[in-house]
Amino acid sequence: MKVKATDIGQMASASDVIFDALRTAITDGSLNEGEVLRQDHIARMFNTSRIPVREALTRLEEQGLVTTQRYRGAVVAALSIEEIQEIFEFRALVESEVIHRSVCNISDDALKLATSYCDAFSASTEPSKWGDLNRLFHYSLYQECGRPYYLQIVNGALGRIERYQRVQLTITNGLERANKEHRAILKACVARDADLAAELTRRHILGASRSLTDFLKEHRGAPHAINAAPAGNATGKPARRTGR
Repeated sequence: MKVKATDIGQMASASDVIFDALRTAITDGSLNEGEVLRQDHIARMFNTSRIPVREALTRLEEQGLVTTQRYRGAVVAALSIEEIQEIFEFRALVESEVIHRSVCNISDDALKLATSYCDAFSASTEPSKWGDLNRLFHYSLYQECGRPYYLQIVNGALGRIERYQRVQLTITNGLERANKEHRAILKACVARDADLAAELTRRHILGASRSLTDFLKEHRGAPHAINAAPAGNATGKPARRTGR
């Protein structure tokens, strides 16, 4: 049969494409908390039916990024300060245990990979990349923990707070402190000091939580505070906050 075939099995489904696009827009702040996600409008944007849109929204709701409200339908979810604190507290508990287990078995290759992500995070001047680089740095130190279920849970928690973590790194001037703390964690891992790596990870996560929740308590009533982009300076880096 003379037909130019395409391996459909290797192509992303319409639902996957929509899910990835909406998730990116939510986590990078393009979509605001409480913004309505109308199925018919999204279907027209992607030139598809509403079925894959519904599938994508269901997946986003399972990740806590979208919620369904009466009379409004699907909207971009907002987390309360109490929920954010709880997620960070959970992360501090689980991730400190994960890195402790990983350091006991960590390879030189994993440490080299972590170092490369740490350097990339430190050198990056693009806030849109900080969340991914931060996640990759931590994951490279966690990956040899021998606990895949733990890693799955950690990944889910990180997905819930990714957009809030972007705020913490940019608007609260958390990048400088994160760089310093990442270096300290990495140094402890290189030394194979599992106890120190676990304690530094716990402090790192709880410190980020305090910084973020303090900011949210002060600014959450302001329009689009969560989605505000940091002002840039001549170097392309976000402007520093003063008085803290």
